[in-house]
Amino acid sequence: MHERNLFPTMCNSTRLNLGVDRLETVTMILQTAPYGDERIWNAFRLARALTTAAINMQVNIFLTGDAVTTAKKGQKPPEGYYNLEDMLKELVGQGIEVIACRTCVGARGLTHDELIEGVQIGTTVGNLAKWIKTSQKVLSY
Repeated sequence: MHERNLFPTMCNSTRLNLGVDRLETVTMILQTAPYGDERIWNAFRLARALTTAAINMQVNIFLTGDAVTTAKKGQKPPEGYYNLEDMLKELVGQGIEVIACRTCVGARGLTHDELIEGVQIGTTVGNLAKWIKTSQKVLSY
């Protein structure tokens, strides 16, 4: 009788086709006001940690709802308080793609010129849905 292997090993070419050797991607969906609680601060800290050489993940950040104001230039939090504008600039500088929801930006009277350099304006259907489809993990804050 022929024995059938239910868990065959994959050859290297199959592993590459399945994306095993690509960077793992996490998409973060941020929804809360930037300074109302510490959710966005914690999300940015996690994004920074995930992009370190030790973890080496690709991170996408989608800002929706009140979180789009996190990308506004000229933030002046109280002295001694964390500055989300500075943190976001650092993340963009590390190559993290950040997109703010077009509808949410418009609803808050913001323009692209008022946003931190490197933050793009996009849509839930055009950008976020594609990120979710291609990400191995999705986190919502």
